[in-house]
Amino acid sequence: MDLKLMGKLALVTGSSAGIGKGIAKSLLQEGAIVIINGRSKTSLQKTADELSQFGKCYMAVGDLSTAEGAKAVTDAVDAIGELDILVNNLGAYKGTPFAEITDEEWDWMLQVNLYSQIRMCRHFLPKMLARNSGRMVLIASECGMKPLTDMVHYSVAKTAIIGLARALAEMTKGTKVAVNSLLPGLTWTENTAAYQTDRAKREGKDLDQAIKDYFVTYEPTQLLQRITTVEEIASTVTYYCSEVSAATNGATIRAEGGLIRCI
Repeated sequence: MDLKLMGKLALVTGSSAGIGKGIAKSLLQEGAIVIINGRSKTSLQKTADELSQFGKCYMAVGDLSTAEGAKAVTDAVDAIGELDILVNNLGAYKGTPFAEITDEEWDWMLQVNLYSQIRMCRHFLPKMLARNSGRMVLIASECGMKPLTDMVHYSVAKTAIIGLARALAEMTKGTKVAVNSLLPGLTWTENTAAYQTDRAKREGKDLDQAIKDYFVTYEPTQLLQRITTVEEIASTVTYYCSEVSAATNGATIRAEGGLIRCI
């Protein structure tokens, strides 16, 4: 299938590693021109060098959890060209008991996960509407619908992203712009690998057995009964970045392996 992404300009936030890097790679392989984003110029340059074999890759350095960093990124993108695709992937999580989450930690969590997305959408959505063309995919999480008690603030931020995406989609009525949110589940990134490997050692199990036991204990409703891959999430996102997916707008797209038991 031709996703018609050749020459489209895309920004993927939080893309120096993990899911964001995978999305950037997938878009490049489909012919898009991709701008990757991160806080560290050094690590971002390393990722850009690696991804450049797949297509034209630019960098936009900036911390999107701050207004100043967000402006640096939007300025860098605008200098390159008119943005066709925005993938708001930046996110961070921390496990803290609810009663121990300070106001400062709440603010940090919301700035990184929610306000970073608001800032990018606020800048680029009006431009897309003016051109009557564009795609936005806001990366949320399955915990936006199935909150985690040990990460209440993270879950609340992800729920807000789902609402944000739907609200912005309402603004696109009758246009060729689409805004959707995507809910990944547990995905095999560098951080996940480190966590699962450490957990297996603590439990005295080999890694494969530890992962199988994890799903039995913590995610028994997940239908795949395995950790999804970055490539699986990236290919799903790439499809919804394409005009081929034009019939889908304002949707909450689940890519969590069937974890959420609802219809």
